[in-house]
Amino acid sequence: MGQIFPRNANLLARLSIFASLLLIAEIALMTAVYFRSNYFRQINVAVEQPVAFSHQIHADNLGIDCRYCHVSVNQSYFANIPATETCMTCHSQILTYRPTLAAVVESYATGQPILWERIHNVPDFVYFNHATHVNKGVGCSTCHGQVNEMPVVWQTQALYMGWCLNCHRNPEEYLRPRDEVYNMEYVQPANQTALGLQLVAEYGVMHPDQLTNCWVCHR
Repeated sequence: MGQIFPRNANLLARLSIFASLLLIAEIALMTAVYFRSNYFRQINVAVEQPVAFSHQIHADNLGIDCRYCHVSVNQSYFANIPATETCMTCHSQILTYRPTLAAVVESYATGQPILWERIHNVPDFVYFNHATHVNKGVGCSTCHGQVNEMPVVWQTQALYMGWCLNCHRNPEEYLRPRDEVYNMEYVQPANQTALGLQLVAEYGVMHPDQLTNCWVCHR
């Protein structure tokens, strides 16, 4: 009786299995790369908002301090989005009837909040306290970039765990004096390490061995 399968059938079967495993590995690798990419996290992608608010005009040209709008930035675990009433303290008198402010005026008249699009976010399993970082000398621009130069806000850092750990392992390389935290033009001095070590002691920053413990961010 003749053979049903040719002699090279075993070789073809082995090659098929190897090719299938290689394809699965490639798909897994491509998926991992995608979810770690700036494209997935929308880094440097301007996010359209319901109101065309320009930080470049307000924070840079007009010099409005971050805390005027984000009042809880150094008091709470989150930095608040300003209420419509905050906008209207100025715009009840300035450019009130400009078409681009129609949604703000309507929100103020009806009491319905403006549904702003969130730009910076961390997973639910990560505990991040905004006030702690600000009061320990972490500047706004360290995490958010030069927001004062953004006509429309975008995310500049992926906020991955490794990026956070770089700071937690060496906090002295990132801290600045508290009175410079909101200075968007701040430039680290040549003696940053020495200054940073001084601030670590002065501001009571945890030792890196503690800062890198899991419980610090995952509670």
